[in-house]
Amino acid sequence: MDVLILLVPVSLGLGLLGLGAFVWTLRHRQYEDPKGDAARILSDRWDDRPAPSAERGPQAGHPDRAGPPPGGRS
Repeated sequence: MDVLILLVPVSLGLGLLGLGAFVWTLRHRQYEDPKGDAARILSDRWDDRPAPSAERGPQAGHPDRAGPPPGGRS
């Protein structure tokens, strides 16, 4: 029974921490556009071919990535 003196405050603290994290996500608008996210995940815009290099981001054409050099020689 003595262990409950420790476990009850710890569990209440963790519950309050979780509630605080949830309130923080609400205030920082983490759930603002669920319908837009659902539409983007179902989009087949890039299913048949990869994105053009301009839309891929900073990793496109990075010299440290694996694979043969652009000339095809190793």
